[in-house]
Amino acid sequence: MALCACGVDIHAHIIPFDFPAYAGGASPAGWPSMAPAQDCHHRSVMIDGKNYRTVSDTSWSASLRLADFAEMGLQLQAISPMPELLSYWLSPSAAAQLVRYLNEQIATMIGESQGQLIGLGAVPLQDLDLALTELRYMKEKLGLRGVEIGSNINGLVIGDPHWFPFFQACVSLDLPVFVHALRPAGMDRLVGPAALQQVLAYPTDVGLAAASVITGNLLSKLPGLRIAFSHGGGSLAMLLPRLQQATSVFPALKDTVRVPPAEQARQMFFDTLVFDAATLRHLVQSFGASQLMIGTDYPFNFHDHQPVERIRAAGFEEAVVEQLVHANARRFLGL
Repeated sequence: MALCACGVDIHAHIIPFDFPAYAGGASPAGWPSMAPAQDCHHRSVMIDGKNYRTVSDTSWSASLRLADFAEMGLQLQAISPMPELLSYWLSPSAAAQLVRYLNEQIATMIGESQGQLIGLGAVPLQDLDLALTELRYMKEKLGLRGVEIGSNINGLVIGDPHWFPFFQACVSLDLPVFVHALRPAGMDRLVGPAALQQVLAYPTDVGLAAASVITGNLLSKLPGLRIAFSHGGGSLAMLLPRLQQATSVFPALKDTVRVPPAEQARQMFFDTLVFDAATLRHLVQSFGASQLMIGTDYPFNFHDHQPVERIRAAGFEEAVVEQLVHANARRFLGL
């Protein structure tokens, strides 16, 4: 069957061609820069004098990115910063400066895309007042359609009540939230190369973040919040039956979790980036066909090159395919 180029990808990242010099004098620790790489099509993201990642020109070129859409089966793509650039560990003023630049770069790429790119911006969550200011700016001045946040902010998980004013503002501004794993817990338990952070620790951290939204009753307080989790929600699908059973075993959990965990999970959104048909079918069974959306992690090496074909290969009915390929993402993004 020929692939329709109608897919909507909600998980894709950008890195600008360059970063500005820090406006406050000497660059603080953690301030990124770019350096030439092995050829003219690549550049290296440098943080504290070390090569964090070498990336291709599809990271900052809207035209090159769009040229890949046909093979991937995409029509639209929501772009957000490479998670490490969220920079929650910088001082609030430095982070505000950096994310403003990133959001403006995203807006520029959107303007060059003839309507095929949608922006998910960043905010300096280490300072809630600055974060709310940037949230309004990126919606009202730049026209971005949502916000990307990390699975934790300097170790404080997103289900913590501290973040309620931020999520409340997202509902008020009609901005969906995309949660990506960032600086995950458990790195000391991994045996092997650094890439295992992305492979194993990211899904673990995003699963715990999603679970914290459930145990923190966030969606009971803010039923209008549209929140999505990367990497298929990570470990959540396996944790969910345990959490559901635990509410009937432990009185403290029963008293704390107001709505059954399985019911809450079906109010959240998740991407399809799991690289396995059986796992994808399990996610649809666990979370509902209305809650899954394409996620590719484009343009990094560890991304799904043919997401629409992968969904079709899972054997879903055509109505479910349409939901996963584009309809759910359009609803999530408010299109």
